[in-house]
Amino acid sequence: MLRIGMLTSGGDCQALNAAMRGVVKAILNNSDEPVEIYGFEDGYKGLIYGHFRMLTGKDFTGILTVGGTILGTSRTPFKTIQDPDENGLDKVAAMKQNYYKLQLDCLVILGGNGTHKTANLLSKEGLNVITLPKTIDNDLWGTDMTFGFQSAVDIATDAIDCIHTTASSHGRVFIVEVMGHKVGWLTLNAGMASGADIILIPEIPYNIDKICKAIDARDERGARFTILAVAEGAISEEDAKLSKKDYKAKLANYKYPSVSYEIAEQIEKKTGREVRVTVPGHMQRGGSPCPYDRVFATRLGAEAGRLILKKQFGYMVGYKNREMVKVPLEDVAGKLKAIDPKSDIIKEAKLVGISFGN
Repeated sequence: MLRIGMLTSGGDCQALNAAMRGVVKAILNNSDEPVEIYGFEDGYKGLIYGHFRMLTGKDFTGILTVGGTILGTSRTPFKTIQDPDENGLDKVAAMKQNYYKLQLDCLVILGGNGTHKTANLLSKEGLNVITLPKTIDNDLWGTDMTFGFQSAVDIATDAIDCIHTTASSHGRVFIVEVMGHKVGWLTLNAGMASGADIILIPEIPYNIDKICKAIDARDERGARFTILAVAEGAISEEDAKLSKKDYKAKLANYKYPSVSYEIAEQIEKKTGREVRVTVPGHMQRGGSPCPYDRVFATRLGAEAGRLILKKQFGYMVGYKNREMVKVPLEDVAGKLKAIDPKSDIIKEAKLVGISFGN
């Protein structure tokens, strides 16, 4: 008997179900022994408190195109994972106990950066773990792409596309705030795909005067409007110079809903232009996965199934140079894949006239 546990952790995104389906179908179609699938509910919480349900192949039928996750998910911060819960329960010990109680041969974990830190911890504790790279931010180290990213790019791009007509009609400056606290992959790709004039990402601190200069330059060329794609983690040159402590102190007393509203106010004061802010928010994580993500997540899941059948554990299934690869969990955990400000894609964006406000 081959017993597999599965859970999805952290924020949801498109193609989680497609990835799990890929794992299960690959195992069921190629295992020489009977298979049992245990789905832990609401991420690591399910593994900690023993909330699970038995799944069969039928549970993974018809979910290729379904967004979200059939198992539910939650955030269980890595920084507190080794602290007892409110009742004094040792969370790590509880996860191990439930793993061994069910006699699992492997635990399949789908998640992003924080999820992989805990997955690596469990692997070091002796559990057989395989992970899949999930996040709309595309910021996981060790893989060129994460599933959910392309679907989110499509949605964010569509949002900015829709803004073009109203921005043009009213001759306004529009800011579209795109998800991404620490990295700007989503904002950069959606901004380029939709023809944004200014793109602000966390990796390139902005100068508000240079943003206004870019807007004025468009006005002088006869453009009626300007569109800014702004990552929610965009940061000014002044704030980038602050220590982490001082920056947190500033955010604690922040008077704006987000950085986009601060930028909007500054642009209005400096240029006299009318500015509007649009925040698509969690729409970017919702809905059906795009065709690319359906294929990509299926491939990742199938490769995870292959590794499980070969009893190769302690890896994340990644994607490098158009090939599926296995990446040691200890190499992934705690690392962030940020955009290099000197990378080709940034240079090419600048060549077509996109300003990064720096």
